[in-house]
Amino acid sequence: MNTRTESQNPVARLIGRIIQLFEMIPYSLIAFVARFSIAAVFWKSGQTKVQGFAIDLVSGTFDLGVPRLANSTIPLFASEYKVPLLSPEIAAHLSAFGEHFFPVLILLGFATRFSALALFGMTLTIQLFVYPDAYPTHGTWMAILLLLMAKGPGVFSIDQLIARRYR
Repeated sequence: MNTRTESQNPVARLIGRIIQLFEMIPYSLIAFVARFSIAAVFWKSGQTKVQGFAIDLVSGTFDLGVPRLANSTIPLFASEYKVPLLSPEIAAHLSAFGEHFFPVLILLGFATRFSALALFGMTLTIQLFVYPDAYPTHGTWMAILLLLMAKGPGVFSIDQLIARRYR
């Protein structure tokens, strides 16, 4: 019979110490990475739906013209996306707007929880009606959005500045 307790076990102590280090990761860092990542996903998707307006920090593309739907966007909503209850024209415009507006708000940490809710609704719609087999991807997006809805944007955010002002 092993008389050593778990706390005396060097492997258990090492694992416990590593877990303590993980627990020291500041939520604000987690939230910032989550905000940046999910904003990039939706922004890049929105950029595929418009022309005349492009901002891509990675490629260095900047076209600050007047945005309009790309020629392929409405046909894509008519043939492949087929969102129920909305015409392809309305769905295309709402999607293009939402995929640009809400990511900016999330990145800035402004109205973060409500913006995350909007993108969660969009993700749920995509999962249920457009790409039901893409649940691993959509589940990852939803986990990030749920985190932001539940815990907020962290201290590096406009929401936090507003909250401090009114406390």
